[in-house]
Amino acid sequence: MNRMTIPGLVDAAATQFGDRTFLRTSGVRRTYEETRTAAATMAGALAARGCRPGDRVAALLPNRVELVDLILGCAWLGAVVVPLHTALHGRLLRHALQEAGPRFLYAEGESAQRAADGGYEGRVWVLGAADAPTPATAEAVAPFTSQPGDTGAVLFTSGTTGPARGVRCPQAQFVWWGRNVADALRLTADDTLYTCLPLFHTNALNTLLQAMTVGAQVAVDERFSGSRYWSRVAETKATCVYLLGAMVPMLFARPPAPGERAHRAWRGLAPATPGPLWHPFRERFGITLVDGFGSTETNLVIGHTPDDHRPGFMGTVRAGFHAKVVGADLTPVPDGTPGELVVRTEREFAFATGYLGHPKEPPGSWRRTGDRVVRDPDGWFRFIDRVKDCIRRRGENISSYEVETALRAHPAVAEAAAFPVASELAEEEVMVAVVPRAGCALDPADLARHCAAELPGFAVPRYVDIVEALPLTETGKVRKAALRERGVTAVTWDRCGSVRGTEPGAS
Repeated sequence: MNRMTIPGLVDAAATQFGDRTFLRTSGVRRTYEETRTAAATMAGALAARGCRPGDRVAALLPNRVELVDLILGCAWLGAVVVPLHTALHGRLLRHALQEAGPRFLYAEGESAQRAADGGYEGRVWVLGAADAPTPATAEAVAPFTSQPGDTGAVLFTSGTTGPARGVRCPQAQFVWWGRNVADALRLTADDTLYTCLPLFHTNALNTLLQAMTVGAQVAVDERFSGSRYWSRVAETKATCVYLLGAMVPMLFARPPAPGERAHRAWRGLAPATPGPLWHPFRERFGITLVDGFGSTETNLVIGHTPDDHRPGFMGTVRAGFHAKVVGADLTPVPDGTPGELVVRTEREFAFATGYLGHPKEPPGSWRRTGDRVVRDPDGWFRFIDRVKDCIRRRGENISSYEVETALRAHPAVAEAAAFPVASELAEEEVMVAVVPRAGCALDPADLARHCAAELPGFAVPRYVDIVEALPLTETGKVRKAALRERGVTAVTWDRCGSVRGTEPGAS
């Protein structure tokens, strides 16, 4: 098997690491050999149900062994897995399913009903049902002869000015992710990796490949809990953890507690960590944080290591990749000048091949990232913000377009603008300015309830301003910079009430 494919990596890891533990999740422990067998038998179960190489199989599943089996089983069969955000419903779920066009959907019961309500007409397998594919329901099949450039997964990433887009991720991209991040984190076969991030995101999904690359263990929890985080790190005997930018201040904001350093972990991958928190976080929890730049469409292009870091910076360009900072005309700007980050790779199929419905990107071409950065003269890159209008909240990229579309569907809304404002927990909160229709009264709480029915919970606006008109440019575009500058005022409605930075039910 080609080692630059997921089945090739699974096979090589099983051959080399055999009876070493690979995976612990949802009460299940799997060795590397058992993981290869599960991938082959899951592929057989899928094939027995009519799935063929190239077919797309969507998933609406939480972090469970069944999702890992589906991901690896699809790769073994040559099918394309489409793991979807489990919070999607309504119009956003319909869009993702229509965009991906999966023949099959594997989901929990409630999620399956949401898909059916949205008009999905393909075959649905319900988690726990007798006809659901599992490694125990079929015999193993030989791996499909996949090529490094074959699509292994379609991952949806939030659009900044339009609907979410499905990214075609080739087989080799995942192998490169595993190699690059394992190298940056200095992982070895003696490590145990702990993640509670969702497997429908690049970050957690590629943790599996990092472990396979070096023969490490990976422990996967279903969700993040601030109150239980350090006890889980200790219980899993983790040596490396995975955090998103907002999780770092959330953990740091909790009252000191016994046991928060009673663990073996000493480093963690934590993109977008606020610079001022880097040293205090390490001092309190004993974790050296590693930053970097990598997106669903690219790879770990920029990064640093636990022993070579600079708080507040993403790092330097890694071997096999190139990066530059450009202005609006796409020509390079001098060091120290903010501009858009553009990247390219020499590694074959280390980047996604493009978006669904669009032509494949030429190999070796420069890719625009939409991130505003600064490059220091010594080659270190620092992130500033997004070039376009994206809101980053609790580790999720939120399209202002989607929030505005949901608001405009309210019968009393004439116009709306969504934009980011600062959060107490780093990253951003969602704020909206809304113009009521003539003769209509708007209740901000009612708007929030309306959005909750249309959007995932993380995208529901926290702050609402009812305004007479939106500030416009001469060409009729909303001047969101003016809205951001004004920000939260004394008359702004706050969904969280007087306690800012918390949400009902947060643990």
